[in-house]
Amino acid sequence: MENAIRVKRAEEHITQEELATAVGVSRQTIYAIEHSRYDPSLELAFKLARYFDCSVEELFTPEFDG
Repeated sequence: MENAIRVKRAEEHITQEELATAVGVSRQTIYAIEHSRYDPSLELAFKLARYFDCSVEELFTPEFDG
């Protein structure tokens, strides 16, 4: 799934570690999300959106086959 986490993080001038702590996951999880190696749970997607004060749709773009 495409996402804007890295862009939003850069805009806020925060590290992966700072974001991970704020939303209650590991830095490795943030890295994996940013590199499209891991799709977050719905709960984590909402936590990230809340942190960045934006919608889930602004952060994540699903890839549809078809």
